[in-house]
Amino acid sequence: MLNYNKQFVEGKAYETYKTGSIPNKRMVIFTCMESRLVELLPKSLNIQNGDVKMVKNAGAIIRKPFDSIMKSILVAVYELEAKEVTVIGHHDCGMSHVDPSALVEKMANRGISQETLHALTHAGIDFQDEFHGFDTVEESVEQSVAIIRNHPLLPPEVKVHGLVIDPGTGKVDVVTKDN
Repeated sequence: MLNYNKQFVEGKAYETYKTGSIPNKRMVIFTCMESRLVELLPKSLNIQNGDVKMVKNAGAIIRKPFDSIMKSILVAVYELEAKEVTVIGHHDCGMSHVDPSALVEKMANRGISQETLHALTHAGIDFQDEFHGFDTVEESVEQSVAIIRNHPLLPPEVKVHGLVIDPGTGKVDVVTKDN
């Protein structure tokens, strides 16, 4: 990767991607970190470099109104002129299959000590709450959209939408749309 980067910079290939920090489409997209979506999602929605702010995590899940995803969305709204937020989940998401107990067992098998796991539990970390998945991607998208829409610091004029993409075809379906 570093050798490629050196050639990329020396050949000034970056010039094709120059843009400002304000998103052209005044939108934040919050989606999953799914590797199948890296190129497919932007191509399927005609998103070019500089068009949107893209925020990602495992499952496109927001569970707490003041987590780092919500902070990023608020910064995009107040500092980067975003006027819309779109949550995009996807079918066949790995988060829908996560078993928190099995995940903790994998952590222990990979060298995380029982002492550490026990200490985190006693410090208030609820592994079930932090790592549980979801039953349907549509419900998960609706939950994330609701947290954003109802956030006390989100201006009322900011529109929040929810979509689901098929990682096999790129087909996008609307779960919920602000008017």
